[in-house]
Amino acid sequence: MTNRREFIVQLSLGTGALAATQAMAAGPMVAENDGQATALGYKADATKVDVKKFPKYAAGQACKNCQLYQGKPTDAAGGCPLFAGKQVAGPGWCSAYAKKA
Repeated sequence: MTNRREFIVQLSLGTGALAATQAMAAGPMVAENDGQATALGYKADATKVDVKKFPKYAAGQACKNCQLYQGKPTDAAGGCPLFAGKQVAGPGWCSAYAKKA
């Protein structure tokens, strides 16, 4: 019985550690006031892009349909190589947007 209990405790601890590791691997969200984000005009909500400052922006463009987006189109957030170790919002946008083929 003692071995079975120890096994169950270790299993639950291991599962918790795995979940924590996956959450950390996702990385924090990019802040709009981050230096790189500001330089690229990143907005977490593409509808709030200043179209006078970024005339390249067109309705419907979003991180989730950009070639650089590393998440699934249905994910709320995903990685982007422009913001190493951080995530961008799926409905976000920046001036490096390139339509996914």
